[in-house]
Amino acid sequence: MAALLEPPPPFLNPLFPPSSNPTRPLPHNLKFKRFNLYTNPTLHSQPTTCCAAAPQPEFPDPTRDRRRAVRLAWEKLVRWSRSLRSKNKTDVLERTNKVVVLGGGSFATAMAAHVADRKDQMEVNMLVRDAQVCQSINENHYNGKYFPEHKLPENVIATTDAKAALLNADYCLHAVPVQFSASFLEGIAEYVYPELPFISVSKGLELNTLRTMSQIIPQALKNPRQPFIALSGPSFALELMNKLPTAMVVASKDKKLANAVQQLLASSYLRISTSSDVTGVEVTGALKNVLAIAAGIVDGMNLGNNSKAALVSQGCSEIRWLATKMGAKPTTITGLSGIGDIMLTCFVNLSRNRTVGVRLGSGEKLDDILGSMNQVAEGVSTAGAVIALAQKYNVKMPVLTAVARIIDNELTPKKAVFELMSLPQIGGMEVKIYQFNHTKMQATKHLIAYMKS
Repeated sequence: MAALLEPPPPFLNPLFPPSSNPTRPLPHNLKFKRFNLYTNPTLHSQPTTCCAAAPQPEFPDPTRDRRRAVRLAWEKLVRWSRSLRSKNKTDVLERTNKVVVLGGGSFATAMAAHVADRKDQMEVNMLVRDAQVCQSINENHYNGKYFPEHKLPENVIATTDAKAALLNADYCLHAVPVQFSASFLEGIAEYVYPELPFISVSKGLELNTLRTMSQIIPQALKNPRQPFIALSGPSFALELMNKLPTAMVVASKDKKLANAVQQLLASSYLRISTSSDVTGVEVTGALKNVLAIAAGIVDGMNLGNNSKAALVSQGCSEIRWLATKMGAKPTTITGLSGIGDIMLTCFVNLSRNRTVGVRLGSGEKLDDILGSMNQVAEGVSTAGAVIALAQKYNVKMPVLTAVARIIDNELTPKKAVFELMSLPQIGGMEVKIYQFNHTKMQATKHLIAYMKS
């Protein structure tokens, strides 16, 4: 009986040929797993078989395949980007010797610093009206009014002399508030030569005439062919000064001019896209300021995130309705200068227009708010112009109209919220048939027509 329990001799092991070393390695091309009864005593009690184990299938690793696909896609994108940059490289920056910036505000200062950093030999002149700001920039290289902690490049020069600033300029960056642009430009028109490209960063609509900057600049300069480029997008001056990654859009009907400005302004931290939709870029840039006031009012009244999201969504629809009626492209509205700028100015504390809305919603008077600000909130003056445009193009805009009535002190924020929430339940944001008549003049017309019928 004891002999029966002894392990079999090596030559009886079905997995190994006769050998004095039963544990010697098998050839590498054998794909089955080797079991040694001598080193696996737990298998002694199991019946032995005379066939080898089946090969184990090798399954693909989905995680490894996914990572490889992502890496290849990224490498392909990088190669495409480098190839396109090399093809589009021009000598615009090399040929540009002087840029003039009209205005001494925060965004004018940020753009002047950015352009000056692009090329040390470039002269960047800031035409300002404040003598103290001019002196601070030239002597200390700081704009103490807006950026007291940010030193400006040495090649930024401030002046109050329009003739000297515009002399031999290659490009002109216009950063004067919209409501003051016409009178300002008329005063310096004699020093502007006809071929000087104007890059406008001013956002808004002229209150009395409903004009955009693409209309104001050539008319004020009495030159219908004055080259014009609109520069817009989600961008705060402070973040530009801190050289944080930013993306903007330049729009011009002249494709070559848009490409040239793109090459002039694009840098490692400022990405510039081009567009031919000047109307879309300008209109969305103006209307988003009014919507930002509405978003701020909701925050000031502590109405919560649900109501703010609903209000901004409705406001985006209203902007799209009016902008497309005016000739804007839908893709512009959903791009950087549209939704991108709306998100920034409606949800971030640095927004001047949103700040006005927050203070209105908390109960402050508009005059007190504006009197305490050292910068212009374009949405305040643009609100009335937006409603006039809406009437002109037969588009009714409940949210933006409510903002205009609050600014005109005809409606309190609390009452405006009640009226907006009491509107009839309709199919959704896309329904444009349902129209509202908010002004007294329209109400009077309807009443007279009803009495005559």
